[in-house]
Amino acid sequence: MHEHYYPASTEDTRSIKIAFFLNLGFAIFEIFGGIWTNSLAILSDALHDFGDSVFLGLSWYLEGRSNQGRDVRYSYGYRRFSLLSALANTLVLSLGSLYILSEAIPRLFNPQHSNASGMMLFAVVGILVNGVAVLRLRKGKTMNMRMVAWHMLEDVLGWAAVLVVSVTLLFWDIHLLDPILSVLITLYVLYNVVNNLRKTLGLFLQAVPDDVDIVKIEQTILGLPLVSSVHHTHAWSLDGERHVLTMHIVVDERAEKEDLIHIRSQFQQMARDIRLEHTTVEIEYQNEDCAMK
Repeated sequence: MHEHYYPASTEDTRSIKIAFFLNLGFAIFEIFGGIWTNSLAILSDALHDFGDSVFLGLSWYLEGRSNQGRDVRYSYGYRRFSLLSALANTLVLSLGSLYILSEAIPRLFNPQHSNASGMMLFAVVGILVNGVAVLRLRKGKTMNMRMVAWHMLEDVLGWAAVLVVSVTLLFWDIHLLDPILSVLITLYVLYNVVNNLRKTLGLFLQAVPDDVDIVKIEQTILGLPLVSSVHHTHAWSLDGERHVLTMHIVVDERAEKEDLIHIRSQFQQMARDIRLEHTTVEIEYQNEDCAMK
């Protein structure tokens, strides 16, 4: 017996599409703006936004592909393809961040003049563009949509910091603030890159998802009437959001058809409560030999 739970994604796909074009257009705008204003803070955030655009573009593409369902080659569908894009995104962001640091660190000792009014203009536009994306994405119900919305919100906060620096430069000639802000933004990006890499590698190695408690699941099933024991409980994730669970449940020899239906019903309800997408359960009687010993 097995169950599938597929969240609706049409509206989510549309929201990611809009966020992608907003982010990509603004990232290109930032590159020219960073060169014009001679601001590494803006260039470092352009790198960040470009990485976000790659992430959003791949999410948009893969979300559309995932709606096609599974085939004979990929029986679970194409969800895990997103992990490959995550690794590629990690590589791009890491190399770009190291380049920005190589440019920013020397400026800490030899600050250069930045166009404060230009920085302020880009900061205002950045807050508006990323703010629109946040308002659009925050309507999503899935964990993926919520995480993307939080990511865009972090961009809004980053541009708010650039705005504060630019306003400061209008009144005080403290150009050291720009490379300092650049280093801080880049280190923040690298921190998230390393954190995401750790999670991605965990998914590749089929680690138990952070939001799935195997011990609690087994205790819940063991609390059902006529359930003697459980074994071969395995949980992993297809893409960090859609999880898979398999389990063998051993029942008392007195269990009849109605009892098995009740156990299955309780298991399905538990799976819905913790949003498992695919579950497979094998029920065995005590006097049976498990085929996977």
